[in-house]
Amino acid sequence: MTQEFIAPRLHRVRPMKLALYQPDIPQNTGAILRLGACLDIAVHIIEPTGFDISNRTLKRTGLDYLKHAHITRHVSFDAFEAWRTENAHRLVLLTTTASTAYTDITYRTDDILMLGRESAGAPDEVHGRADERVRVPMAEGLRSLNIVTAAAIVLGEALRQTGGFPETRPSA
Repeated sequence: MTQEFIAPRLHRVRPMKLALYQPDIPQNTGAILRLGACLDIAVHIIEPTGFDISNRTLKRTGLDYLKHAHITRHVSFDAFEAWRTENAHRLVLLTTTASTAYTDITYRTDDILMLGRESAGAPDEVHGRADERVRVPMAEGLRSLNIVTAAAIVLGEALRQTGGFPETRPSA
């Protein structure tokens, strides 16, 4: 089952999307909702989560940015996959185990950039279904970036490649 929360918006949501696979930390989810709202990117949350995902919790973690967010909740990875297959989106998994750097692929405007759980990453099933797996190169011996940081880095490159940043208007 898929449930959408679409905030009233004055601007359009871009076709590129972020997806969180069973997120553990509400503050990270809130920061990613803020990132999505600021860049006009929908965020898909694949349940179950490691915290109460009620609208009250989302409001607390998303602050006042939630009113600008486009959120879709999927009750399971299978429900997400059914939706993704029906809508023909390519899945790009951000993972520390990928051999391909995030700068070495060509992004598409309708890609879904997926992040795994903060505590355990994404399981083999998700790796097996991903169309691309990318990593952010890091200093040797360090485990991983915070998922919000990784999302911002890779999303920035994907939007740069596809011309997908929101229009900006110079200040007067």
